[in-house]
Amino acid sequence: MIKPTLLVLAAGMGSRYGSLKQMDGVGPNGEAIIDYSIYDAIRAGFGKVVFVIRHSFAKEFMEVFNEQRFGGKIAVEYVYQELDYLPEGFSVPEGRVKPWGTNHAVMMAADAIHEPFAVINADDFYGEDAYKVIGEYLKGLAGSENHYCMVGYEVSKTLSENGTVSRGVCTVDDDKFLKSMVERTQIERVNGTIVFHDGGADEPLAENTPVSMNLFGFTPDFFRYSKEYFIEFLKANKDNLKAEFFIPLMVNRLISNGTAKLKVLSTSALWFGVTYKEDKPALMAKIESLIEKGVYPRNLWA
Repeated sequence: MIKPTLLVLAAGMGSRYGSLKQMDGVGPNGEAIIDYSIYDAIRAGFGKVVFVIRHSFAKEFMEVFNEQRFGGKIAVEYVYQELDYLPEGFSVPEGRVKPWGTNHAVMMAADAIHEPFAVINADDFYGEDAYKVIGEYLKGLAGSENHYCMVGYEVSKTLSENGTVSRGVCTVDDDKFLKSMVERTQIERVNGTIVFHDGGADEPLAENTPVSMNLFGFTPDFFRYSKEYFIEFLKANKDNLKAEFFIPLMVNRLISNGTAKLKVLSTSALWFGVTYKEDKPALMAKIESLIEKGVYPRNLWA
C-alpha cells in the first residue's frame, strides 16, 4: 500500500521566531509542536515528511528536524519557498515583501511528492485522531485524481480565550462534501454564543460548524491545477503587493467549477494553537494532560 506524505508549511518560522533556536518548546523536554505532528503522522502510517522552509534558516532547521531526530521512522525531505520562485516570465513586483501565501508554499513540493499527501501548518497542534482520520482516507486515494479531503474541526474547539480568531467556515452537503469555504475574521464567544464580526451586526455560528485549520489532503494533480491558476492569480494581482495565494482560494475554485470534490472529515481531536502568546501556557497544560492519559510518552523521541 502506498503511504501518504505529510507536507509541513514551515517557511514562515524564521519571521515568527527570529531563529529556530528561539522557537519555544511546548513539551516537557522542549519538544516543539512539529515534533508531536510528526509523531502522530508516523503512528497514522505516513511514510515521508516534506518540510517547506527558507534558505535563510535551512541549515539550522535541518540540524534539528531530520531523520535522526525521528529515529529513522519516517523519511525527511526539504523544499524551499522564496519570494522570487515564480513561473517563467514573472518577476517580484517592486515593493513586494509579503510571501505569496500557503498555496504557493504547497506548490514548492511538486517535485518531491508523487503520492496522496496531507498539508499542515508547522505551528498548529492537530491531534492524534486527525492524522489517523486523514491518513486512512488518503491511503484510499492512491491512483485517483480530483478527489481531495480536509479535516473539519468544530468551531467551538478552535477558539482562543485571549482574543478573536480567523477561520475558514465551511458549508457542506448531506454527504459531507464541501460546498464552499469562507474566511471569517474576528470569531469569538460573546455571552455564551459564538459569533463573527463582519463589519455589521454580529453573526452567530453554531457550535459544531465545521471550520478549516489548514489540514488538507490532496492528490498530486493538485500541483498541476495550482501552477495553472497561479499564473492567472499573478496577472490579476500584479498591482496588489499584499495579495496572497491561499489554499482555500485554490480549493474554492476547483470546487466551484466542478473540477474536484473535497470530503470534509470529522475528528474527535481538539485543535491547539498559539494565536496569542498568552495561549502558550494552556497549550502546554493540554499536552501535559495528554501525556498523563498515555496519548504521548513523556520523552517523545527517547
